[in-house]
Amino acid sequence: MSDQEQADAAESAEEADAESDAEPETEDAGLADGDFVRLAYTIRTADDGDVIDTTDEEVAEEAEIDTEEYEFEPRIVALGAGHVFPSVEEELIGKSVGDKGTVDVPAEDAFGEYDPDEVETVKADKIPEDSRYPGAQVQIDNRQGHLETIIGGRARVDFNHPLAGEDLEYEYEVLEAIEDREEKASGMLGMYLQDAPEVRIETVTEEEETVTEDDDGEEVVETEEVEKDVLYVTATQSMQMNQQWMFQKQQIAQDLMGRLDLDRVVVEEVIEGGGMGGLGGMMGGMGGAGAGDIEEALEDIDVDADEIADELDDELDEE
Repeated sequence: MSDQEQADAAESAEEADAESDAEPETEDAGLADGDFVRLAYTIRTADDGDVIDTTDEEVAEEAEIDTEEYEFEPRIVALGAGHVFPSVEEELIGKSVGDKGTVDVPAEDAFGEYDPDEVETVKADKIPEDSRYPGAQVQIDNRQGHLETIIGGRARVDFNHPLAGEDLEYEYEVLEAIEDREEKASGMLGMYLQDAPEVRIETVTEEEETVTEDDDGEEVVETEEVEKDVLYVTATQSMQMNQQWMFQKQQIAQDLMGRLDLDRVVVEEVIEGGGMGGLGGMMGGMGGAGAGDIEEALEDIDVDADEIADELDDELDEE
């Protein structure tokens, strides 16, 4: 072997050793529990294909769903937070942005099997008069149901979920992985409340006291500055009236703090107005005059208290 061939062989051996020492390239493991994604989806009943939920406005219009009352746009969901059916969540784990598919969701994994024992007979007077007709949605003893029949003083109410016993088809597309914490917070609130309020995350510095003991066993109070991540939520009127928020705000806040590594959630109530405009009822005795007109009229009047008193005395003497 010539000197040149030996040199080439030695160089090839060094390159092979370098490649073997290099770390192997790791493939993207895909979505995992705790990840946030923007998801487009449409849910249909398996038997007849009825659309029961969608993020696509065109699909909603075709299904004759009221498109004025709801906003149809992709949703942000947190994997592991119960935002989607368990079988759908299992499907999404390991997927990547751009993946799409359809998941068959059995009834027990969706809204449960139909339970005949959940159909009960109750006294009709437990139902408001304007809801005493077949098909009406009623709430009795904090249970939601729909009225099947009503005869005399008795009513037959089905407390099963309207979709109980229905197998579903969940068509999805993973549009984006969400990294921004404010966007994650807004998305989580949107899933809980069907309305995404304005949010912001700020880092604030606070003083905290810690109590320790010195060498003599005496308590020593030390103060140190610590940084806290605080989520500020601007409460909308619809949010304040939302029953889930009213009864579960503590649990929702705890979920936000746990999943987004926050120290505190602050809900801000914003009241906007136009000066005295909202107090118009207080002006009822003034002939409907505006505040500006009243002020101008008072400025034009030269009031003399003694003169008014004399006039009243004269009127009393005449009587």
